[in-house]
Amino acid sequence: MTPQPAASASRAARTPAGTPGAPGTPPAPAAPAAGARRRPVQQRSQERYERLLDACAGLLDEVGTAGLTTKEVALRAEVPIGTLYQFFAGKEGLLAALAERNLTRFLDGLARRVAAADTGTTGTPVGVAAFTEHAVDEFVAMKRTVPGFGHLDFGLVDTVPAEVDDLHLLDAELDNAAVAARLRAIGGELFAAPGYAVALRVAMECADAVLKLAFRADPAGDPALVAECKRLLHRYLADPPPAG
Repeated sequence: MTPQPAASASRAARTPAGTPGAPGTPPAPAAPAAGARRRPVQQRSQERYERLLDACAGLLDEVGTAGLTTKEVALRAEVPIGTLYQFFAGKEGLLAALAERNLTRFLDGLARRVAAADTGTTGTPVGVAAFTEHAVDEFVAMKRTVPGFGHLDFGLVDTVPAEVDDLHLLDAELDNAAVAARLRAIGGELFAAPGYAVALRVAMECADAVLKLAFRADPAGDPALVAECKRLLHRYLADPPPAG
């Protein structure tokens, strides 16, 4: 579940004050998504932008990364090819923007799961076991239901075409350290110990390997391997790790 080459493992509901999007913090200017030339502002442009990403995701399921072309994406989205190039420099930029959208959806979905559990009947905040279960469940659910996610979750999963440099699918700020920081924000006090900054990065690498194996064994995700992924993460993260 990492944004790296061949990777397969949001904004937090409990974002720390002082970070963009936190209560009482002025919203930061919208920056272009990874791979995008510019972020659309007008509603019509926003709709076209999202249609292009949706078309890209749908075509990935049909033809894979190697068969994907900007011409077909524009045709499927019913958008002039010139409009596509207003938003994206090319195929690499399109895939990078889709990868970032997938990452944001995953982190937002995880934040909702954790927030819903925290406000449940017990009123007890989720522990490490529940948090890791929610994280794996959200990723698996997206893998099963989100178009294109089987080929491109947060980075390319299938064979990389020569013209696409998947080392740069996501912006440098969305590397493992940044994603780990967002996960810590969602977990709140659960991952407050300094050592979790590294431990969450390691956990994502481990989850990535096991979940990749689970979906190779079964297109829907092998239940036994998914369960082992949860057990691995829980046991590894259960005790506060020493600070680096």
